[in-house]
Amino acid sequence: MIIIGVDEAGRGPLVGSVVAGAVVLPDYFELPELTDSKKLSEKKRETLYSLITEQCQWAVGESSAKEVDEINILQATMQAMRRAIESLNLKYDQVLVDGNRCPDVDNCTAIVKGDLSEPAISAASIIAKVTRDRQMLELDKQYPQYGFAQHKGYGTKKHLAALKQHGVIQGQHRESFAPIKRLIG
Repeated sequence: MIIIGVDEAGRGPLVGSVVAGAVVLPDYFELPELTDSKKLSEKKRETLYSLITEQCQWAVGESSAKEVDEINILQATMQAMRRAIESLNLKYDQVLVDGNRCPDVDNCTAIVKGDLSEPAISAASIIAKVTRDRQMLELDKQYPQYGFAQHKGYGTKKHLAALKQHGVIQGQHRESFAPIKRLIG
């Protein structure tokens, strides 16, 4: 039976893509440390990311900040999840998604806090979080004045202060999100 675990990272930040991971764990794959990526240290996530990407079938899907603004964060998240699932390009029996709703795919079950109870969802959570965090590190290299390496795009005091001082990054900041909307309004 082929089960795809799916989770996202980056729904709440003010900048960047929302990223979804999709993972199929092989039967022999057992890692007791698998859990919600937010409960793991960055070092532990990186270690698990390497193991997952070496030993499992996995894919990433995303929706850009522009897409978030065009279709809203919920629809952009569902779109990123669907893209991740489709990128695996395989016939599956079941999709398990963290949360309370499924993207528009067949045989899908949403599980609230699924990243704590379903190893495939936990693995997808790690793939999504590490991928998005790496994107924020790259954005930090381009725009060090915003502090993306530290806050990963969330609306922290430092990020909001940088936004007031340096303005919005076109194509990166989510203009439909209230703090950004107020700045450009």
